Amino acid sequence: MTADQIRSLQPALAALLETFRPYLGRSSNFGHLLAYVLGLTADLKRKSIEPIALAAGAAVRTLQEFLSFLDWDHEAANDHLHRAVMDRHGCARAVGVIDASGHAKQGRMTPGVARQWCGETGKIDNCVVGQHLLYSDNHPTNPFHCALSSDLFLPKTWNEDAQQRRKAHIPDEVTHRPKWRIALDQLKRAIANGVQFWFLTFDEDYGKVPQFWFELDTLDQQAIGEVPANFRVFAKRPACRSQRKAHRSKRVDNLCRFSPLFREQTWQRVTVRDATRGPIVWEVKMARVRLVIASPRPSRATDRQYALIIARHVDTGEIKYFVSNAAAGVPLADLLTAAFARWQIELWSERAKQEAGLGAFEVRTYRSLLRHWFCSRPAIYFLAAQTQRLRGEKSGDHARTGGRGDQCLGVDDLETHVALAG
Repeated sequence: MTADQIRSLQPALAALLETFRPYLGRSSNFGHLLAYVLGLTADLKRKSIEPIALAAGAAVRTLQEFLSFLDWDHEAANDHLHRAVMDRHGCARAVGVIDASGHAKQGRMTPGVARQWCGETGKIDNCVVGQHLLYSDNHPTNPFHCALSSDLFLPKTWNEDAQQRRKAHIPDEVTHRPKWRIALDQLKRAIANGVQFWFLTFDEDYGKVPQFWFELDTLDQQAIGEVPANFRVFAKRPACRSQRKAHRSKRVDNLCRFSPLFREQTWQRVTVRDATRGPIVWEVKMARVRLVIASPRPSRATDRQYALIIARHVDTGEIKYFVSNAAAGVPLADLLTAAFARWQIELWSERAKQEAGLGAFEVRTYRSLLRHWFCSRPAIYFLAAQTQRLRGEKSGDHARTGGRGDQCLGVDDLETHVALAG
């Protein structure tokens, strides 16, 4: 959206943030939240505390204290955001996307900063990594997507540096956890707040962990995710537990190449989506397999079966492997629709960083970082909802769509919000 459009929507943004007032403590905190979120959506070169405060005519120290020390419940406020997303954008085919994003940072003072893989720079770099859970209605032409949760991935080196932890005010209970564990906690909290996903999707960093799949099964959450070529499965339940080659699990790339399960199939050509440069077409094959339970050797196969899909890009020849815990009767087209919904993470990430200051934090404490990420979520949520409104109406297959074709907006009618905002 243009700067003029954003300015015209400020009353509506104020009305949206008004719904968070019960979680903000003293009344002055609402003004701080409004100033900070407006700053995150404004056309500022830097969207950290100091330039936002100067643009808003507020004291820099005041906004620093708002993020660091003032008493307000950002976790309860985020639960409210979950409920608002479902109330206003819930639909039957919503897709949840799990992803981690790196933010390049200099120095050693920012909580969680370490030498690790940074997607922002595309290499091992000094950065802070956030673990995110996204919600998307997966509309093919006018999608709505926003972040439901953002948490810090704390590298193992921070477990061992008590002085560094103390300076960053990191609570004792916050320690290194794998990203997939953080993602599960985010998913459980979202479900507890009424969020419902048709499918959950993720890349191979999560899909390669069998225990992650088993936890999703426990939650009864339908999912599809990428797995690496060396991910191991059983083509069929082995006759006995043995170390002999005939009874061992197989790499998915070898299974898809040599097993009759796949070799005797013909490729099915599927148009994944229509892009600006034309349709994106993949060829796919699918079979049912069993995952590996890493019990004391020899490993054993799961009782339930999972879908294993090999997908080959028609133009580039790129190969992807997907696993899904969906029931056998779920159509292949649905599986692929959910699997390739991850393209929206790129749109969200770019927009969140450029238009809502997701990675613009210059903070020194753990709470400040989480609160900065919280403030960016209502900002990008609001921008996404208004952009969807300005682009046009939803199609009739979306939940809560009126008989006249009325769109379910991220906020109510703008005139109502102008009145609410005074």
